[in-house]
Amino acid sequence: MTEDAEVEVNLSPTPGSEQQAPHFLRDVIFHGKFKLLKALTPEENTQCQHGLYFQDGQRRVDYVLTYPVKKPGGGRSCRHSAHLLTENAVARSLRRGPQGRDERLRHHQAQRGKGSTSAVADVELGCPGETVNGHEDHKAFRREEFEGKLRDMGLELEKDEDAKIPGVGFVKIHAPWNILCREAELMKLKMPTKKVYEVKQSSGVMEKISSLVSKALEPLHPHVEERQPKNIKHLSHTFSREKQHLFDLSDKDYFFDSKTRSSIVFEILKRTKCKAKYSMGITSLLGSGVYTAAYPLHDVSNTNHDTNRLSQVLLYEEWANYGVFYKYQPIGLVRKYFGEKIGLYFAWLGLYTQMLIPASLVGVIVFLYGCATVDDNIPSMEICHPKNNITMCPLCDRVCSYWKLSTACGTARASHLFDNPATVFFSIFMALWAAMFMEHWKRRQMRLNYEWDLTGFEDEEDHPRAEYEFRVMQKSMCKDQKSQHKVEKLTFQDRLPAYMTNIVMMLLMIGVTFAIVFGVILYRISTKAALHMSSNPITRNHVQLTVKTTAAIINLVVILILDEVYGAVARWLTVLEVPKTDKSFEERLIFKTFILKFFNAFTPIIYIAFFRGRLVGRPGSYLYVFESYRMEECTHGGCLMELCIQLSITMLGKQLIQNNLFEIGVPKLKKLIRYVRSKQGTFQEEERQKKLMRYETDHFLEPFAGLTPEYMEMIIQFGFVTLFVASFPLAPLFALLNNIIEIRLDAKKFVAELRRPVAARAKDIGIWYNILRGVAKVAVIINAFVISFTSDFIPRMVYQYMYSPDGSMHGFVNHTLSYFNVSHFQDGKETMDPLQLGYPVEICRYKDYREPPWSATPYEISKEFWAVLAVRLAFVIVFQNVVLLMNDIVDWLIPDIPKDISLQMHKEKILLVDLFMKEEQGKVHILESRVTTGGKEKCSRSNNNNNCTMAHPRSGLNNNSTKSF
Repeated sequence: MTEDAEVEVNLSPTPGSEQQAPHFLRDVIFHGKFKLLKALTPEENTQCQHGLYFQDGQRRVDYVLTYPVKKPGGGRSCRHSAHLLTENAVARSLRRGPQGRDERLRHHQAQRGKGSTSAVADVELGCPGETVNGHEDHKAFRREEFEGKLRDMGLELEKDEDAKIPGVGFVKIHAPWNILCREAELMKLKMPTKKVYEVKQSSGVMEKISSLVSKALEPLHPHVEERQPKNIKHLSHTFSREKQHLFDLSDKDYFFDSKTRSSIVFEILKRTKCKAKYSMGITSLLGSGVYTAAYPLHDVSNTNHDTNRLSQVLLYEEWANYGVFYKYQPIGLVRKYFGEKIGLYFAWLGLYTQMLIPASLVGVIVFLYGCATVDDNIPSMEICHPKNNITMCPLCDRVCSYWKLSTACGTARASHLFDNPATVFFSIFMALWAAMFMEHWKRRQMRLNYEWDLTGFEDEEDHPRAEYEFRVMQKSMCKDQKSQHKVEKLTFQDRLPAYMTNIVMMLLMIGVTFAIVFGVILYRISTKAALHMSSNPITRNHVQLTVKTTAAIINLVVILILDEVYGAVARWLTVLEVPKTDKSFEERLIFKTFILKFFNAFTPIIYIAFFRGRLVGRPGSYLYVFESYRMEECTHGGCLMELCIQLSITMLGKQLIQNNLFEIGVPKLKKLIRYVRSKQGTFQEEERQKKLMRYETDHFLEPFAGLTPEYMEMIIQFGFVTLFVASFPLAPLFALLNNIIEIRLDAKKFVAELRRPVAARAKDIGIWYNILRGVAKVAVIINAFVISFTSDFIPRMVYQYMYSPDGSMHGFVNHTLSYFNVSHFQDGKETMDPLQLGYPVEICRYKDYREPPWSATPYEISKEFWAVLAVRLAFVIVFQNVVLLMNDIVDWLIPDIPKDISLQMHKEKILLVDLFMKEEQGKVHILESRVTTGGKEKCSRSNNNNNCTMAHPRSGLNNNSTKSF
C-alpha cells in the first residue's frame, strides 16, 4: 500500500453513534498518517451537502461509481454496526500493510470458492447472519479487488451506502495533487505557463472593418466575463513535474479544472485491471454488472463567488436557454466544461447554422422569383388557357377516363415556383456554398486548435476494448500451452464470419428499404384507381394531391421507424466485428449507420426524381407490375412537384418529430422510468422531497451515448439541403429554423438531461468531415441530373433554340405531347366511360417524344427525343465539371490556416525557445554560484596554507591562485 492510498470509509452520521465516534476517529488513517478529523466550517458543510466533496469537506469528488446494494431486513442500528466493523477492519488492515489487504481478499475468495453462504459483516452484505447470494458475493469481491487496485494507483475513495436512493451504493473518487501531476505528464496535457504575451492585431483595412463588425455584433455575444483580455494569451507547454516552476501553481486546487480532473481519473479507471477471472477494466465491470454506472459530476458551484470554476448554472443561463437563441454560443465555456470533442461539435453546428443564413436568403429569393414570374410563364399560360382543347389519355386503366390538359393548371403553376431558370443558378450557388462551408470550417477548426492549445496534439493509441481483450483471451486459451507465450491478436480470418454477416445484413437492410419503396408504389397505384372510382366529384378532382400527400406521410413514418431499427442493427454488426479500440469501433459504427440511414431517407426521393415516369411505356403498350398494376407516370407539370412534396414532408417530419420531439420526450420518459424504478415501493413521498446530493441527482440523468446521433441527424439534414436543392430551394430556410432550435435543445440536453460526459480531446471532427466532403461531391452530380432529367429546363432550352419558329416558348406544350389513336388500346384496358367529356374521343395526347400513329413508324421514339437526351447528358457533364473545378479553385484560393494564426503559432515557438534558454541560463548561474560558494569554503578551510585551488566552472581546468589572508 502506498503512502498516498486512501482509506475506504463511510462518515455518514447515524443515530446512537456519538459515543463510538471518538474511538472510530482514532482508527482512521489519512495519507498513511494518524490524524483527527478537523471540525467542518459552515461553508464546508454546505459544499459537502451538495455532494461535490468528500465528508471532510476538503477533497473534491472527481468521479463516481455506483453499484447495487442488497439492504438487509434489520434496522438501521444493525447496518451501522456493520459499517463500524468494516471501517475498523479496514483501518487495522492498513496498519498491517499490504499483507493485511491481501489476507482479506484471500478470505473473500475462499468464501466464494466454498460456494457456501457468508455470515460476515460487510458494507455490502449487511448484518451478521444475512444469507448472501454467491453471484452477488463474487461481484463484491471483484469490486473490492478493483478498488484496492485504484488505491494502489494513488486514488482516494469514499463509499456512501446510506444514500436516499434505495439499493444503490456510491463510490466517490478523488485524485490528489501528485496523481494529477503524474497523469497529466503521461497524457501530455498542455497547461498554461506563467509566461503571458500580447497578441498584436494588425492595422490593415480588413482588420479595421473586422473590428467595426465585431463592435456592431457585440450585443449578440453571450454575457460571459472573461478572466483576461482577448489580446492576452498564456504561453502553453506540455506539463512536466520537473518543470513545475514554469506553471502558475499559486492555486493548486484549481490548476486542473474539473473537466481535466475527471478525464485523468477516467484514464486511470480504463487502464486499471482486476484479475478475478479475466483481466477486467472499468468497461467490463460495467458490462458485467459489478458497477452499474460511472460518471463525473456536474459542477453547480456559485460562479458569482468562484470565478475559477465553471458552473452548470452559467451554461444554462447563457447557452442552454431558448431566450438567447439569437446570440453566439460561448464555445470556449462549452469546451472548458465538456471537453474539446463536444466543443468542436457545437462549434461546427454553430458555423453550419450561420452559413445557412445566406443560403436561406438566396433560396427565398429564388422562390419569390418563381412567384413573381408565374403569370408570365408561357408554358403554364398555355396549359391554363380556357380555350385549350387538348384531350389527354387516361392516367389509369378502365376506371380513369379522358381529361382536359387545362385541369392541370394548378400543378403547372406550382411547378414553376420550383422549376424555373433561377433554380439552375441556385444549384450552382449551393455547390459553391458547400465548398465555402468546408473551407470555412477548416479555418475555424485551426483557429480553435490554436486557442485551445491543440496545435501539437496527436491522437494517441487507445486502450484495447474489453470485448477485444476477452476474445483474444478466449483465442489464447484454445491454443496449446506451448504457444501461449506468443502475443495473440484477432486476424482477418478470425473476423471473416463477422465480415460476411455484415455484408449479408447490410444488403438485406438495403433490400428491405427498396421493398418498402416498392410497396408504397403499389399503394399509390391502387389508391389512385380506387379514388377514381369514387362517386364524390371532390374526391375525383383531388386524386393526385391526395395520393401524393398520403404516400409521402407513409414514407415518413416508415423512415422514422427504420431509422431506429437500422441504428440498432448497425451497432449489432459493429459489435460482431470486435474492433480493437474505441476509435475504430466508433468509425465503423458511423459508416454502417450512415449508409443504412442514407438509403432509408433518400431512396423514395431518388425513385421519384429519376425513375418515376420513365418506366411507364406508352398508351397501348404500358408496363405492368404483377400483370395488373400499371406503373405510375408523372403529371404534365412533371415529377418535380411531387419530388418537392416528398422532400418537404420528409425533411420537416424528421426535424419536428425525430430530431426535436424524440430528443425532448424520450430522455424525460427514461428519466421518469428510472426514477420510478428506484422507489422499489419504499421510496416515500416525503423522502423524495428531500434535497439529493449532487451524485444522487446525476444518477437519475440519462447516460451520455456519444455524439454519433447528433452528427448523424445533421449530416442527413445536410443531404436534404444540398442533394436535391434544385427541386426545393426552401430547404436551407427550414434547416436554419430547425438548427436555431436544435442548438439550444442539444445544449439543454447536455446541461440538464444527460450525465456529464468525460472530457475527450480531439483536434477535428474525425470521419464526419470526410462524409461531408463526400455528400458535397455527390450533391453536384445529383443536382446536375435533377436539372437535366427531372425538370423541364433542358427541353425548354432545346425547343427555344432549335424548334421554336420565333425563338419564344410559344408552342412548347404542344411540342412535348405525342398523339395516340384510342382504337389502339389493348383489349380490356380502355376506359369504361369514353363519353365523360361529352363527346367521343378518337385521338388523345400523352407526354413523350414519339411518332404519331399516321407516320411510317408509329409510336416509335422521335428524333426530338434523341436531341433532348444528347443535350441532357452534355449538360450533366459540363455542369458537374465546371462546378467541381470552381470548388477546387475555392479550395486553392482559401488557405486552410488563417494568416494571423500562422504568425501567432510561429511567435509561440520563438517564445518557448526563449523561455527554455532563460531557464538554462538560470541553471548555469545557480551552478556557478554554488561552485563559487564551494570554492570559498575550500579556501577558508585551507587558510593555514595561504592558498586555495578553484575549479573554473566552464573550462573544467584548475586555476591555481595564491591569496593572502
